[in-house]
Amino acid sequence: MKVSAQLCVFLLYGTFPSIQAEKHSLYYIYTGLSKLVDLPGIYEFTAMGLLDDRQIDYYNSKEKRKIPTQPWMKEKMQEDYWEKGTQSRKSKEQWFNVNVHILINRMRHNESDLHVIQRRVGCEVEQQGDEVKFLKGVSEYGYDGEDFLSFDDKESQWVAPVDTALPTKRKWDNVPILNQYTKGYLEKECVDWLNKFREYGDEELRKTSPPDVHVFLRKSNDKTKLEFTCLATGFYPKDVTMIIRKNNTSLPEDQNESTGIRPNHDGSYQLRKSVEIMEEEKDEYDCFVSHRTLEKPIVFKWGN
Repeated sequence: MKVSAQLCVFLLYGTFPSIQAEKHSLYYIYTGLSKLVDLPGIYEFTAMGLLDDRQIDYYNSKEKRKIPTQPWMKEKMQEDYWEKGTQSRKSKEQWFNVNVHILINRMRHNESDLHVIQRRVGCEVEQQGDEVKFLKGVSEYGYDGEDFLSFDDKESQWVAPVDTALPTKRKWDNVPILNQYTKGYLEKECVDWLNKFREYGDEELRKTSPPDVHVFLRKSNDKTKLEFTCLATGFYPKDVTMIIRKNNTSLPEDQNESTGIRPNHDGSYQLRKSVEIMEEEKDEYDCFVSHRTLEKPIVFKWGN
């Protein structure tokens, strides 16, 4: 019996590609440095908005203006939106400038060294047809590249993964109205803005691009084996499924080396996975790629 590619996806994942729900996100990223760095494009404070991983606005401590980075944001959002946004970003800049030094002292770190405090806040939704479902809200802080504090949206409380974050957790949890506001922003206000932005940028955001798939073979570090590599590039949105298979059977993920999904310069994405194989078995391997832009998955073998 011949099984269709769509049925294969159903058997693997329990859903058909044509009815898969779309996931969308809105995040704001804030980065504050403890001192000025003499490097081009690096500022003491930066902030940006990301809608479905595309930058929609930007602010830095030199220009001190929140500006649109998408034409439709400039066209649709009124001047008072950018004025209020600029004032909000200036306030956050001051907060970061103060708190990065509080953390340096708390950690007993050297003030003369460079230290970084970051925040990511936003929400993700799932859309199927006209129905939009809230998936999760994120409000988290990092210090020098390590997790410092995060908000548990379900429990409405802060989580401290390190002991040095406990004083902040206790302080913020003792202000219930702060946690109520954070939960309300993540579940309601953030989702409202996400939907509004997607409506404004509908035509641009709905542009999709299918993956361009390639398979490579090269000598492995182990001279008795080959490295079988699958590359998918140029696709948008970034959600993609890539499986390296042997005789139509998926290999366990822990056998693969993966770059993870990475951005290309044009706003599209790429993903590369590799596995070591025996040379005489190279014809038994293929690369299975599924993406929402494809009517059916791509199955690519060496020599196609």
